[in-house]
Amino acid sequence: MFRTLPSDNNKHAEDDDHHRHWRATKDWIKTLYRKTRPGIKRRQMLINADVLGKLTLMPKSATAKRVLEIAREAGVLRPRDLDAHGIPRKYLNLLYHQGLLDRVGRGLYVLVDAKPTENRTLAEVCKRVPAGVICLLSALRFHDLTTQMPFQVWLAIDRKARLPKEPRLPIQIVRFSGSALEDGVEKHQIEGVMAKVYNPAKTVADCFKYRNKIGLDVALEALRDCRSQRKCTNDELWHYAKICRVANVMKPYLEATL
Repeated sequence: MFRTLPSDNNKHAEDDDHHRHWRATKDWIKTLYRKTRPGIKRRQMLINADVLGKLTLMPKSATAKRVLEIAREAGVLRPRDLDAHGIPRKYLNLLYHQGLLDRVGRGLYVLVDAKPTENRTLAEVCKRVPAGVICLLSALRFHDLTTQMPFQVWLAIDRKARLPKEPRLPIQIVRFSGSALEDGVEKHQIEGVMAKVYNPAKTVADCFKYRNKIGLDVALEALRDCRSQRKCTNDELWHYAKICRVANVMKPYLEATL
């Protein structure tokens, strides 16, 4: 029922470990087979058993190495990222079970030896919700404009966009539209992931707009730090204050910091 993998002394001279992987994989498949009810899934398991076994034998194969290289370059890897390279998506799950990749979220993989940074969660969220823009407390933290340590990633999406369903990722969604969503967006590489983040001036204006939600003290701290660190000009602050419709709210504070 289960065919053994043909040996090739010239190609696998050092592959005793591979054969141990194969035997373990066969035992794993047989166990699943016994626990599975007869039917289509059980027959499909038999059809794919040999293929799965061969794939799990390949932690040192060229394809497996290529997947690990892609993961190292991308930082956070999704199954669809392998499509452009013509690599089957099942390699991610197989390398995960072999302990070479770590699953940090639904459909998100990183190298097990990758050193996480403070912005790892930002990268994971941006990979799952590429249309979102990091905003408010998370953008303040990214630009070093606050002492706050948000435990959620604040993400702006379009008012008509579908709400992301990512229970394993700590996301706080806010909805913007028009210029408030599109203006002031910067692109940054975070652990190999292209992330969209609002610039400092736009972030400060957003904080005043959501002052009742995050606190006026946070917005004032961001304004002071943004000015003292020279990360924006008064003209930029005023420009985004008008876009966010908080010009009258910010005007006295801007005048006080001149």
